[in-house]
Amino acid sequence: MTDEVINQPPPLTGGNAWRGDPLLIQLAERFSDPVRKDLDGLGRFVMTPEAQELARLANTDTPKLRTHDRQGRRLDLVEYHPAYHALMRRSVAGGLHSSVWENGDAEIGRRHQVRAARFYLTAELETGHLCPVTMTSASLAALMASPKLFREWAPRVTTRKYDQTQKPPVQKTGLTLGMGMTEKQGGTDVRANTTRAERTGSGFYRLTGHKWFMSAPMSDAFLVLGQAPEGLSCFLVPRILGDGSGNGFRFQRLKDKLGNRSNASSEVEFVNAIGEMVGDPGAGVKTIMDMVTLTRLDCAVASSALMRAGLAEAIHHTRHRQVFGSNLIDQPLMQRVLADMALDVAAATALSFRLARSFDEAASDRGEAAFARAMTPVVKYWVCKIAPQLLYEAMECLGGNGYVEEAPLARYYREAPVNAIWEGSGNVMALDVLRVLGRAPGLFEEVLAGIDRDLGTGGRGTIGVLNAAMQVAATDQGSARLLTEQLALSAAAAELRRLGAGRIADAFVETRLGGQWRTTYGMLDSRHDARMIIDTLYPPVT
Repeated sequence: MTDEVINQPPPLTGGNAWRGDPLLIQLAERFSDPVRKDLDGLGRFVMTPEAQELARLANTDTPKLRTHDRQGRRLDLVEYHPAYHALMRRSVAGGLHSSVWENGDAEIGRRHQVRAARFYLTAELETGHLCPVTMTSASLAALMASPKLFREWAPRVTTRKYDQTQKPPVQKTGLTLGMGMTEKQGGTDVRANTTRAERTGSGFYRLTGHKWFMSAPMSDAFLVLGQAPEGLSCFLVPRILGDGSGNGFRFQRLKDKLGNRSNASSEVEFVNAIGEMVGDPGAGVKTIMDMVTLTRLDCAVASSALMRAGLAEAIHHTRHRQVFGSNLIDQPLMQRVLADMALDVAAATALSFRLARSFDEAASDRGEAAFARAMTPVVKYWVCKIAPQLLYEAMECLGGNGYVEEAPLARYYREAPVNAIWEGSGNVMALDVLRVLGRAPGLFEEVLAGIDRDLGTGGRGTIGVLNAAMQVAATDQGSARLLTEQLALSAAAAELRRLGAGRIADAFVETRLGGQWRTTYGMLDSRHDARMIIDTLYPPVT
């Protein structure tokens, strides 16, 4: 009789992550009908039990490294569970790795925003496999520094076919690209890299060195930083050569990571690996930064999606769980906690898509170009940094049910820190903000003018606070995080206002721009309708 299950919520499957997200629908209201139809199908897929099982399996049966075969020959192969390949196949077929480089009429003028919507929905399902997807898409930005390489590789990348076979790139139906920058003695300080690149003639180099982190090691080629005679330079290094032999990759081990477990991250030695220089000699950091900028957008979008998925689990649980004679969601304190979290998720989502819009419009609008350059580190900093705390709070709403590995919240929580660390930790982002402020202060004048316009009268005083923070930061590097967070909160509030979010925007402005120090959720007071915020952003499933 104890096997009878009562007062436990049903699984959160069978719905539609697209149709159940009013904010995402609003952000996509100007998308073409074919795109919206595609998002509807993707939203339905990610909520199916079958898709949820793929996500679970890809993270429980994790990648395994095979360095040698049984006769002792080097293999340097990573084996993945079929569920990982199924997720990759679906995402590549949907163009998540390539769509911003294509010329499809349905996405014209909004390629980054459309891709962000697809990426967001997919990240709600499983984010580990999106690491190689992100790097493949972003790598093409770096390859544009060498038109010859871009012409050779881009058509093979944009086929929308996932090919997991171990063959030379020219023999494959589709390619993925990765990168290797970090070394153990330098970390973020990539200029301390010791990997050597020696000329062999005809524009090729041989690389010898050790990379401490190289993610997605079964990619077909990698952008690698190495010390050439002219200084630190960027190279495109294929993993398998044209004759089918290995290109000097010696995988040492796979990292045993906290999260991101479906995606392999490796430690690798290069032994005379052949590569071609990308961009100008000695301009490796400049070349790779075009790639990094795009990956930072993906970090923000994925973190927003993780928070959305985690909070959706918490709200679903509280709508079905009975405590003290009523549904948990009807308890006033729980309402305040959920509503407070919902404000941050909405703001993070709106701000991430605001950044995607600036990428789309930068070429034709000076203000959007300023936002893209100045605010990319700001958005990445704040959105990624709030995710772990928010997901923990969502986990606490489920109590012990959220803490066990059967619940997806445990996976979301372990996944959350990587986006804040990858492609620039918090201090790196804050210092990037100061770098822009020092070199091109006019960019922030454009950004602040847009924030002021969109905030309207409800944000009086905000611009003065931001200007004061910039003056302090100009002479006090240690205040960079204060400035960065204030910029993020102000821009998020402005975007909610621009979207016409009404009382939701009001609640975010009053609670986030008011200067009150907040360390936990549940700090809304009775002036804000907590139940309205929850039900508007997370409508009950009927």
